[in-house]
Amino acid sequence: MMGTRQRDIRVTRFARFVRGRRPDRNPLRRASDRLETALLALLIVGFFAAAPFTALAAGGWAFARGHQAQLTEQASWHQVPARVLTLSSQAGSAYANAPQAKARWTAPDGKVVTGEISVPPGTTAGATVPLWVTNNGQLTDPPLQDAQVADQAYLAAAFSVITLATLFGITGLVARRALDKHRMAAWDAEWRAAGPSWTPRA
Repeated sequence: MMGTRQRDIRVTRFARFVRGRRPDRNPLRRASDRLETALLALLIVGFFAAAPFTALAAGGWAFARGHQAQLTEQASWHQVPARVLTLSSQAGSAYANAPQAKARWTAPDGKVVTGEISVPPGTTAGATVPLWVTNNGQLTDPPLQDAQVADQAYLAAAFSVITLATLFGITGLVARRALDKHRMAAWDAEWRAAGPSWTPRA
């Protein structure tokens, strides 16, 4: 019952909100009310008209940047085999989480590099594991995958629409507050003008 009552209250409030902004010839509707209705309609229409273009622009920009980064990484990062020299005390355990080992590999520029790397659990000394390195042999992450580039584009598109909705919402709130101040000033002026005639005289 409580949930139904709360839904009814929300529906009633929404109905009053819509009814109060419905374009009609109600003589009690002020010019500021009509202006607020027109502004609200303009903001809603403007948002739905601009949102697809904003999402496409932001998504395209993010995809282009991500794809360029992907190409740069693919051109400058390389996968090389590393030979495991020694293992940590946990490297041979099947339950270890990213165990460490000392390994040696040859960089694309020919330099031999020795360093600590993460190896799969169960790796033994003498095994070979693949690594992603820069041209001078420094460890790095794998290049961006196509799915990661696409995810960046989707995220940018969604964030742009959220940002646009926030901007339109703030614009509507600021405009309504300005109109409310105007209405309050008009009410005060009307009360000062009409109030004395309602005051009983001795």
